[in-house]
Amino acid sequence: MKLVLATSNMGKVKEIKAMYSDFEVYAYSELIAPFEIVEDGADFKANALIKARAVYEALHDANAVVISDDSGISVDVLEGAPGIYSARYAGAEASDRDNREYLIDNIKAQGVSQSPAHYTAAIAIVSAKGEETVHGWMYGTAITQARGDGGFGYDPLFIPLGYEQTLGELSPEIKVTLSHRSKALALAKILLQQR
Repeated sequence: MKLVLATSNMGKVKEIKAMYSDFEVYAYSELIAPFEIVEDGADFKANALIKARAVYEALHDANAVVISDDSGISVDVLEGAPGIYSARYAGAEASDRDNREYLIDNIKAQGVSQSPAHYTAAIAIVSAKGEETVHGWMYGTAITQARGDGGFGYDPLFIPLGYEQTLGELSPEIKVTLSHRSKALALAKILLQQR
């Protein structure tokens, strides 16, 4: 089965290819020219479906199975922000570092140095057989001192429940057992194997 990932985030592509090594996996940009997809859904599930549908339609390949992920961090003290805006929290052209610094500033502005937080991942599968979605979550604490240089995004600011190190400090082997995306991808894999 040819799986096409509706993302140009190479961190996500690498993570998904590793988990789905028994499938033929491509980033959509390996097959067609990248294009802008407006993610204007109200939640992670809606945005994942928007991306998967857009790539499926653009491929013009009835045999393609498109997988899309929409994920982000929600911080309790910020009333769930950045949430679906995680990738562009500090602005449309923001880097991971810009987003982390903006998150740190906003948490500190609440008069605290840490807050309960969680990651959400929604995975959408779109193919000629229809559409399906699954979710995964990871709970822990968002901190205001970046630690570690592993992973990507907000990883250096997030300590998973039951651990003392951030995702930026933990090994990829441990991270994959905890990850919201890994949990959602494991559920999606079950659906894919039934096709």
